[in-house]
Amino acid sequence: MDPHQKDTPENQQRKYLGQSKTKVEITAMSHYARKDIGDAMFKFCKNRETIANFNNKYFAKRPDYLDYPTDIINQVRSGATSFHCSEELWSNPREINTNMTPEEYNEIKIGWDLLIDIDSKYLDYSKIAARLLTGVLEHHGIKNIGIKFSGSKGFHILVPFKAFPKSIGGDLTKDHFPEWPRYIAGYLFEAIKDKMNDEILKLSTREELEFKGELITEHLCPNCKKPTITKKVGTYECTDKIRCKGVVESMTSNRKEIICSNCNAKMLRVLVKEVHFCETCKINSSKAKWKTSTSGGVTMKPQVEFQENITTRSAEDSVDIILVSPRHLFRVPYSLHEKTAFASIVLDKNELENFKPSDAEPLKISVVKSFMPDSFPDEAKELLLQALDWGRKNTQEPTKKYEGAPIDLKGLTFTEEMFPPIIKKILEGIKTDGRKRALSLMLSFFTSLGFPKDFIDEKITEWNKKNYHPLKEGYIRSQVDWHIKNKRLPPNYDKPIYKEFGIHSPPIPGMKNPINYTIKMALKNSRESKKATSSTPKNKE
Repeated sequence: MDPHQKDTPENQQRKYLGQSKTKVEITAMSHYARKDIGDAMFKFCKNRETIANFNNKYFAKRPDYLDYPTDIINQVRSGATSFHCSEELWSNPREINTNMTPEEYNEIKIGWDLLIDIDSKYLDYSKIAARLLTGVLEHHGIKNIGIKFSGSKGFHILVPFKAFPKSIGGDLTKDHFPEWPRYIAGYLFEAIKDKMNDEILKLSTREELEFKGELITEHLCPNCKKPTITKKVGTYECTDKIRCKGVVESMTSNRKEIICSNCNAKMLRVLVKEVHFCETCKINSSKAKWKTSTSGGVTMKPQVEFQENITTRSAEDSVDIILVSPRHLFRVPYSLHEKTAFASIVLDKNELENFKPSDAEPLKISVVKSFMPDSFPDEAKELLLQALDWGRKNTQEPTKKYEGAPIDLKGLTFTEEMFPPIIKKILEGIKTDGRKRALSLMLSFFTSLGFPKDFIDEKITEWNKKNYHPLKEGYIRSQVDWHIKNKRLPPNYDKPIYKEFGIHSPPIPGMKNPINYTIKMALKNSRESKKATSSTPKNKE
């Protein structure tokens, strides 16, 4: 035992029970017993689904709701350490049922708050994002904004439902969750990301950012300005040095030798280098110039150097769009954080700059503030209109769908070892929210590659048993049947769903889709098997 640790009755009891309580467990009772804190939490959670977290071991059964302020302390006596609530506002949260259709959800939904989650690994970067976001909101005429510390390294920004118009063009605003708040989150992200990136780059040196793993370096195509991918280019020289002397570059071959198209002699690979390749314009950084079509025929245009674009990971992840999703929960104001034992305290805008996490120590809380600002109707109307216009221009994409014959897999054999990391991770089970999104992702993966229904049923059944709360069998059966009839490719790696499961980049740089990984592994296995077969000596009779 630490000689400096007091042998208090609490410590003696823990030693006797063979247990050690965490700081948040020790703090919880005295913190939530404060009447001002309990009243503030209860008032904010009105009409919200509110769930207790028992020290990250498990959550209370959903749906749940606070009937009385004393419900908080009663759950704390049973071991609850934090409380989480929904962005949606419900007429009666206990009527929520996972088998409801969107129309049935809308019948009991009375609104939603815009909740922007800022959560960088570094508090200083989160402060920059929070300051820039509140500035953009104010620029759109929103003066009443809720700000609170997340309890770890981030902040939550709130614009109440009251600030939004009841309808736009005849469409009820309350019925467009999460679509409309996602548009707003994306619009706000676009508005701050460049400024945030510039401020972070000024705040830290390149070496510091590289050490933190914050630096993201891209090269932009000089033609279309889109990010390029990295590819390897092989330089091949013809072995017929007398008649041919041919030299070619190829990105399509990984072989050490190829056949010369001029003289049919062997061409040996003499050099391999990495280049920046634009998939849209089909140009790469190794060429000195490229051809362009003009009204007068074909001309040669000097190549502009591929521009290096430096961004930071915190700027790219400054606004968490994943939080804006059906029944997603966020930490209730003044709820404790399990890892830090800090409280999710409410802040004024002028307190952001000098805020320190230690300011959120439960014992330091002297004044309890409301996270719900006193907004006025239509205060956020301009923001919503601008975001809808932006969303319809920037987020509408045609759904990738199979038409006719499935992908030609040429008799490839797929094994579980070939699954991409995202599928392997999901198959371990979902410990928090996201089961339905995970199910959809897996089914699109399995059906895209033509796995038989028996295999899919078995895998999904095993997976569902590992989840923190299994999905209903009827729901799973309907989803399996639907995906088999309506085969769709999984979303590409640039979509936000992967960040929800902790995947921030593809397993192979430049790879677009999870099925590409498995096909690549299967092709590699097929080549190795054929090579092994061809090298095996045949028995002589």
